[in-house]
Amino acid sequence: MKILMVEDDKTIAAGLEYSLQNDEYETILCHNVETALKVLAEQLDEFDLCLFDLSLPDGSGYDLCKYVKKNSDKPVIFLTAFDDEVNVVMGLDMGADDYITKPFRIRELLSRINSVFRRYHKQSQAKPVIEIENIRVNTLEGKIYKNGEEVLVTALEYRLFLIFATHIGQVLTRNQLLERIWDVAGDFVNDNTLTVYIKRLREKLDDVP
Repeated sequence: MKILMVEDDKTIAAGLEYSLQNDEYETILCHNVETALKVLAEQLDEFDLCLFDLSLPDGSGYDLCKYVKKNSDKPVIFLTAFDDEVNVVMGLDMGADDYITKPFRIRELLSRINSVFRRYHKQSQAKPVIEIENIRVNTLEGKIYKNGEEVLVTALEYRLFLIFATHIGQVLTRNQLLERIWDVAGDFVNDNTLTVYIKRLREKLDDVP
């Protein structure tokens, strides 16, 4: 597995690189947005996952996440010193797959990396097309269509709907939804935030929301 790390704190970066390589990951390390974009332009297809610090000297991890998600379906995890809900939701809406706040234990980060890989592996094994009445989900494209027209959804809304679509007839508790969306990172989405995303999905997909 090959991971792109972008972290401007060289002490943290060196520790992460050492730990990931000890866990048999191949790593490429950058310290700013400019260098990272050059690497992504040349090697994006080679990476299995990206770790982006949110605050960088010449920009933001958001910029890198936008580039990755626009050009691929590679998973992204944010590393950041910020822990407010606005930053969390903004990053996740942009398509990030997880979010971990410094300081953190390396084993926790490795656990989350493994969780993200498991989610992507499960999605790759899913049916390529799921049809529910007038709703069609193309899991290869990661897109939802209603009456033949694409419905624009965020990454979290898509994952949430995919859970519903693959568990028709089953009762899922709110805790089960949070666990299935985030695995070990369930603490980053509270009950109120989940309610908002379910409401958004209903507005976009129900004939009478």
